[in-house]
Amino acid sequence: MTIPLPPAPDTLPPAPVAAQDRALLPDALRGFALLGIALINVQDFSGFRVWEQQGLDRAVQVVTDVLFNGKAVALFAMLFGWGAAGLWERHGLGLYVRRHLLLLVIGLAHFALLWHGDIIGGYAVSAVIFILLLRRPTGALLKWAWGLYLLSALNYVAGYSLYKVTPGSRISFSPDFAPHQSYASILADRIAELPSQLGSGLFLASFTIPLFAFGAWAYRSGLLSRPAEHRPLLRRLLAWGFGLGLPLGLGLAYLNTLDTEQAGMLSEGLRVISGLPVAFGYVGLFGLLSLRPRVPAALTALARSGRLALTHYITQSLVLTLIFYPYTFGLYGQVGAAAAVGMALLLALAQIALSRWYLRRYGRGPLESLLRWAVYGRR
Repeated sequence: MTIPLPPAPDTLPPAPVAAQDRALLPDALRGFALLGIALINVQDFSGFRVWEQQGLDRAVQVVTDVLFNGKAVALFAMLFGWGAAGLWERHGLGLYVRRHLLLLVIGLAHFALLWHGDIIGGYAVSAVIFILLLRRPTGALLKWAWGLYLLSALNYVAGYSLYKVTPGSRISFSPDFAPHQSYASILADRIAELPSQLGSGLFLASFTIPLFAFGAWAYRSGLLSRPAEHRPLLRRLLAWGFGLGLPLGLGLAYLNTLDTEQAGMLSEGLRVISGLPVAFGYVGLFGLLSLRPRVPAALTALARSGRLALTHYITQSLVLTLIFYPYTFGLYGQVGAAAAVGMALLLALAQIALSRWYLRRYGRGPLESLLRWAVYGRR
């Protein structure tokens, strides 16, 4: 059976969306997702073990688990799918593939040079597979999104009885550095792991593609670009998203106090399961805030940060590895959740604050400019 191609692109030369034509809500959600990603990723950057936290550290861990763990990245993935659908419908297959191949190169460079937890390369791999769903009608796209999401969630928890329940068996996925390990040594290890990183991108697709599909549906329905037309849906997303997702987040926080392999693996599943409803809740909350007669200043500030998403994401890795990794200050494994999350929060807030100045002076971020030039042939 022949699958139809996307609508023919305009006869004018392809161009990115101009700054004055960008919708506020997607950028604001993207800026908020970046803040949440920094607060969660700092666990890996700093090397603290969630199940060992006590006192203030545990309180911080619980708050981040409930509000951001799995939620920020789910929101970010949906917005990636939203942007991918827009690119597909505006410019067609060729430019779509070109942009995501370039993102794959950026993601692999990020993985090798800075941090093993890169998601950009995995998203790029998923985006190529996602073409199969982008060719589906809007109604079918939403059905596929729900079906694949539920299948992915089931896959995470189906084998829970096979995991060890003995204390001390929990697996840490953070890197294991040698004392004072050099940057050259870490770089060599990462370069050797590049083939397996491509393979992990295929695994990542099992739960990113459903999120992409929700985002693509939001693009086609106008949920984020025309929120005034969807006020009742935004209210339902707010109520049901937080009503279902926040209690699930408490379950995740509880699992992250237990030092068993079973709790660790179940927490990975609950990250996925709780991530989507809370991400929907944030869409509802921010969507309704964007419809107020006077848009909150915080929303506008987050939108500026969202316009610099790629630059901010890579910068977070650069700054946090410089703070924690053994080839610089060597704080890896030396601080608890409160201190680490506090540092990440200060970094994320600084990025939000500086975004206004940067955009006024330069118009777009350095990595956004590079990608724009490589994809569209213009600065």
